[in-house]
Amino acid sequence: MFLDGLDELDQKIVQLLIKNARISYSELGEQVGISRVAVKMRVQALEKRGIIEEYTTIVNPQKISGAVSCYFEMEFLPEALAQATTLLFQNETVTQIYRVTGRDKLHVHAVASSQEEMEKLIQETIDRLPGVVSCSCNSILSRIKDIKGLRL
Repeated sequence: MFLDGLDELDQKIVQLLIKNARISYSELGEQVGISRVAVKMRVQALEKRGIIEEYTTIVNPQKISGAVSCYFEMEFLPEALAQATTLLFQNETVTQIYRVTGRDKLHVHAVASSQEEMEKLIQETIDRLPGVVSCSCNSILSRIKDIKGLRL
C-alpha cells in the first residue's frame, strides 16, 4: 500500500485516523502504545510534511517516496463492462472508478507504492480484464488543483 514510505508507528497512526479522523490524541496513544504528547508530535509532523492534508483524513501519496499515481481511460465491450468493473473494484491499488460518457468507458485512478507495483496492476489486472476495446494510461506528475468535498 502507499503507506510503505512511513515507519510502522506512523502507518498505524494514519490508519487509525483514516478510520476515525476525530479520534483523540490520548486514544491514539493508547492504541499505538505511546504517550498523548508523542502522538500529537507525530501527527503534527505528518501535517507539516503534507502527508495528512485534511481531517476527512486525506493522505497525499506523492509525499511518500516512490508512490506512483495513474489514470486509466478504458473502453469495454458492453457485455464485459460489469465484470471488469467488479474486478477493478476488488483491487486495493485502484482508488477511484468513474463511469464516464461515451461508449462503455471507465475512468480509473490507481495509486501504487512503486513503479513495480503499478506495473503489477497493469500486467496482472488491467491486461487481463475481459472485453477491453482500448486502454490508455497517464501518470500524474504533480497536483496543480485538487478540491475535495463540496464547496458551498
